[in-house]
Amino acid sequence: MRGLTVWRFEGTRGAEQALPRLEALAARGEIHVDDAALVSWPRARRKPSTRELGSLNGPGSLWGGTWGMLLGLIFLVPIAGPTFGAAAGAIAGSLSDFGIDDDFIKEVRAQVTPGTSALFLLSSDEVTDKVRETFQKTRLRAKLIHIKLSDDQESAIHEMFGD
Repeated sequence: MRGLTVWRFEGTRGAEQALPRLEALAARGEIHVDDAALVSWPRARRKPSTRELGSLNGPGSLWGGTWGMLLGLIFLVPIAGPTFGAAAGAIAGSLSDFGIDDDFIKEVRAQVTPGTSALFLLSSDEVTDKVRETFQKTRLRAKLIHIKLSDDQESAIHEMFGD
C-alpha cells in the first residue's frame, strides 16, 4: 500500500532545506520515493509556487500532470472564482472515489498557507516512518498529512487525468 504524504514546514524554505536529507536517504537506498513535488508559499503571494520533483531514486515522473491537477485543485480553486470552482469541485468530488477525500484536501489547505512550504511524496508507508524519524533528528519540524492509496486507486487517478 502506498501513501500520499504531505510534510508541511514553517517558513517558505523549510521544504527546500529538508529535500537534501530525503535525497541522501534515497541515494543510500534507505527510502524509495516514487514521485514528489515541492510547494513554497511566500506571504506576499496569492498562491504558492509548485515544482514537480519526480522520483528521488532515479529517472521518471509517475505523477507528472497529476501533480499539476492535484496541486491546482488544492491551492487554486479557492481563489479562482465560482465558475472554475464548480467545475473543479466536480473533479475534486470524484477524487474521493480514488482515495483522495475532501477531508485530506481541506486539511492540506488549512495547513499549507502563506508563510509555509511542503513536500508532497508518493511512497510506501515504510518511507513515511523513515522520513518522520529523519525529521525528528533535525531542527526541521514537519507536520504530516497522510492518506493511503491502493494500486487501483492510483491507476484510476492516472486514467482520470490522462497520464
